[in-house]
Amino acid sequence: MEYLPVEVIGNILSRLGAARDVVIASATCRKWREACRKHLHTLSFSSDDWPVYRDLTTSRLEILITQTIFQTTGLQGLYIFMDDVDEFSGSTVIAWLMYTRETLRELIYNVHTTPNVNILDICGRQRLETLVLAHNSITGVEPYYQRFPCLKSLSLSYVSISALDLNLLLTACPNIERLTLINPEIAMSDAQVTVELNSPTLKTIYVEAISLDKFMLEADSLETLHLKDCALEVFELVGKGSLKHFKIDDVSVIHLDIGETVENLEIVDVSNFTIIWSKFYQMISKSSKLRRLRLWDVVFDDEDEIIDLETIALCFPLLSRLSLSYDLRDGLLHYGLQGSSYLENIIALELGWTVVNDLFMDWVSCLLIRCPNLKKLVIHGVVSEAKTHEECQMFAKFTSSIVQLMRKYMHVEVHFEYE
Repeated sequence: MEYLPVEVIGNILSRLGAARDVVIASATCRKWREACRKHLHTLSFSSDDWPVYRDLTTSRLEILITQTIFQTTGLQGLYIFMDDVDEFSGSTVIAWLMYTRETLRELIYNVHTTPNVNILDICGRQRLETLVLAHNSITGVEPYYQRFPCLKSLSLSYVSISALDLNLLLTACPNIERLTLINPEIAMSDAQVTVELNSPTLKTIYVEAISLDKFMLEADSLETLHLKDCALEVFELVGKGSLKHFKIDDVSVIHLDIGETVENLEIVDVSNFTIIWSKFYQMISKSSKLRRLRLWDVVFDDEDEIIDLETIALCFPLLSRLSLSYDLRDGLLHYGLQGSSYLENIIALELGWTVVNDLFMDWVSCLLIRCPNLKKLVIHGVVSEAKTHEECQMFAKFTSSIVQLMRKYMHVEVHFEYE
């Protein structure tokens, strides 16, 4: 180790991340202390790294963090996760940011401050590339003054911000590619809660736990859209057909529009969702490049609706992965096996059930016939704690049937995942 250049030692210490480990390692010798002081790039203060953090008073914790940060020059990554700290002093946090802002590339900060610190004012016009904020408030965004010319990734969790300021913040990030919004507190001036966002460079957006009347997103370069645990009356995406990955999980939405140009869609993942299949299929039917389709725990708005696998086979010829959860209501199977077209490119099949019966076994068997090049089969099931004798018999019969069936498909790798 004594022959390593001091810059290399600095890179090694930066890989440690946790501030406590860095401080202990830097005590090894004078050379390591120099590496920590001049060539350390990353520092992380997390209550998960060292439980003792939780036992310290806030003032003592602030002193430790201040001493550690001020012993470095040229920090590029600063991460502060303190779950059990009520509030940091605003003046102390300002000192940390003022000391590091000219070299910071990544800032992750999730602690309350008193008074609130305007991080946009302090870190704007610098070289920040990633900004992750939680439990803070953002007000009065001025996109031409609080500008982030290098920012590519922005994440806001439990942050209070108005709809106008949110859009202005995107305007202040001319090169942003990724946006994450988790349970934001959207301040509105009128009764209708509407968010309108516009970004020509945005490629990925993840939205979780948000409740709005209307969400409009104009993003010509968007490739990935993921909505989770949201309640929306209207969601509209306006773009130029660049969307490749569309995922919705446990979302309540009355009107959903992802644009008319969806030829580039490669992945569609829908779960815990009430769906009008005819409208949804019409929305994605032109996605001839679709490679993955997942419909899991989907509730059909019309009980007589059927998803025809023949149509899926003809419209999505490149489909290689298909995931369907078995749904049987009033004797009607929602995934029809009509037709004779093969799903020749399917190499991975994922099937699930909540109530096992004879029809499920027949359904699996027919799907295997329709997928001649299948390599992997994953079966998901739900096993309740208490089972009647009849249920146990059915489960045993199902297991035996699967064993017999898979003897015909020795080339297929089979996995079972039970809840």
